Amino acid sequence: MTQLDLRLSDCVAGMARLQTASIDLVVTSPPYNLGIRYGTFADTADRASYLDWCEQWAAQIRRLLQPNGSLFLNIGSAPSNPMLPHELILRLRKIFVLQNTIHWIKAITIPNDAGEEISRGHFKPISSPRFLNDCHEYIFHLTPNGKTPLDRLALGVPYADKSNIARWSHTAGRDRRCRGNTWFIPYETIQRRAKERPHPATFPVQLATNCILLHGLARTQSMLDPFLGIGNSAVAAQRAGLTSFVGFEIDEKYMAEARRRLL
Repeated sequence: MTQLDLRLSDCVAGMARLQTASIDLVVTSPPYNLGIRYGTFADTADRASYLDWCEQWAAQIRRLLQPNGSLFLNIGSAPSNPMLPHELILRLRKIFVLQNTIHWIKAITIPNDAGEEISRGHFKPISSPRFLNDCHEYIFHLTPNGKTPLDRLALGVPYADKSNIARWSHTAGRDRRCRGNTWFIPYETIQRRAKERPHPATFPVQLATNCILLHGLARTQSMLDPFLGIGNSAVAAQRAGLTSFVGFEIDEKYMAEARRRLL
């Protein structure tokens, strides 16, 4: 059973109380500084102040991570403000090494075998003569030194061309290859947002599960989410059977929902 430590606290102050090098894995999604309406957080800081604040919480995460730990940082942008993820990752390179960049695909249209175009997933439509609908976000895989091993085949997929199994020595005869850095993870369809997803910017539980498996389930005992929200990362940790999970959240309503879901 996962030991859950959910704290109603500012994450920078809260993480400062945790023991150095006590966390194997961090999966989180901070406020995006795009004017999203949270319950108690004003997501409207000027860009310089926002990046300074991000450096504060990132420095605490770096202190808490094991030498071979991983931070999977989910962040999106807006078509009218596309540079935010890149500005943030440039600031954080003083603290971490960017080991992988993963693209979380929320919606996609592809042809099936009959040539018909099939659309899957969900996105927020944009009414604009200038911008395209935004159907993806970033997951930056940040590590202390860029040398963190991963369980690449934990998210592996079968070869489409089975002749590749024998052609490449690295397959060791297995019909399984690395999925790569594009993850199609759609949101679950809901009927009432206020009741079923009462938070304006969540990532799916499956996204956090993917991060746990990729980092390596056998190597992941302790997990942290400094921006818990309604607890999707904690749900993933609990389902994966991790030993311990720590989460911080400043909004009482979001924390209450997270605790309800984890009963």
